[in-house]
Amino acid sequence: METKVFNRIEKKYLIDKNQKKELLKAIRKRMQKDGYFISEVLNLYFDNDNYDLIIQSIDRPEFKEKFRARSYGGYDRVFLEIKTKLKGKENNVGYKRRIMITHKDFNDLIHGKANAVELASRSVETDHDLQIAKEIDYLINHFNLKPKILVTYDRESYKGEDDLRITFDDNLRYRHKNLNLTKGKRDKIYFKDKYNTIMEVKANGTIPLWLVEIMSKEKIYPQQFSKIGKVYEKLKKEKYV
Repeated sequence: METKVFNRIEKKYLIDKNQKKELLKAIRKRMQKDGYFISEVLNLYFDNDNYDLIIQSIDRPEFKEKFRARSYGGYDRVFLEIKTKLKGKENNVGYKRRIMITHKDFNDLIHGKANAVELASRSVETDHDLQIAKEIDYLINHFNLKPKILVTYDRESYKGEDDLRITFDDNLRYRHKNLNLTKGKRDKIYFKDKYNTIMEVKANGTIPLWLVEIMSKEKIYPQQFSKIGKVYEKLKKEKYV
């Protein structure tokens, strides 16, 4: 059964090719390749015409919430995800709740032919799925959400003990037109400098000492980096939003 609810500490780092190389030397000794080790991730973010949810995220409030559809290249699965984050004194804690549907079902959703509860009912696994679907329908209706920005990247994933997960996201790109969950030939590249890999560390508890030591040695420090927030800011400068 697919995991539907996540609750974990999340930290992000911007790194260059040499730092990634040194990290991978240590990671490959202590962690395993994830089940979807190499994947193309497509995230279609929903918002209203004022971009209220994205702007709220950029403002870094104590509590923020996003809604997106996530797909992986080559698989007929779409995850409808509510992602929330609580700001802590030392670490941010992320919560993610999601249901899984097909691409056909997703097209029914965005064209108003079915709501999330109806789609979840087609392949419901637990009552919790229906509760998440109800939350999704509430968000869509309350905020008048619709597809707004697609963010895509190539991901390399590792898993370790105590549910430790480390991912490397490269080739970050985006578009605000032709908003479907497919690769686009005219997607715009986000990064222009050498620090062009986003490393994410997700853990249920503390980050292991061996990882802290290698990051300290390589002068890698956590940063605030919201993919959708940064892309929105770039689109705003280009006067597309």
